[in-house]
Amino acid sequence: MAGKLLLEVVTPEKLLLSQQVDEVNAPGSEGEFGVLPGHCHFLTTLRIGELRYRVGDQTNHMAILWGYAEVTPTSVTVMAEIAEKAEDIDVDRAQANVEKAENRLKAGGLPSELKEAEISLEKDRLRKRIAERVHKK
Repeated sequence: MAGKLLLEVVTPEKLLLSQQVDEVNAPGSEGEFGVLPGHCHFLTTLRIGELRYRVGDQTNHMAILWGYAEVTPTSVTVMAEIAEKAEDIDVDRAQANVEKAENRLKAGGLPSELKEAEISLEKDRLRKRIAERVHKK
């Protein structure tokens, strides 16, 4: 399809998304990057962050938790450790997980436990932010 990109988001469990889109913005490990049709080839690692993709006037949101992205002039393939569409995230559960992670950090512990709690808090805050954006529409 001319002027479009095929966006595919794959996790170890399933193909989460396969759709023709107009634009993709993703959380690269070196910073966010945007892709339009005709972009040059590249491969990059992904960090915890928000993947946005636009179809016409509608922007869709997805939580991405690590992985890789391969970009070609006609496609973007995201291979994510974990990925969730915004509409599939339960806002109340995400809020409860944020509070749980904050309490784990406050409780202290070994450096490895604190690092794990910090990562959990980052993931849960991302999920909450993305879910709230969609559910407020």
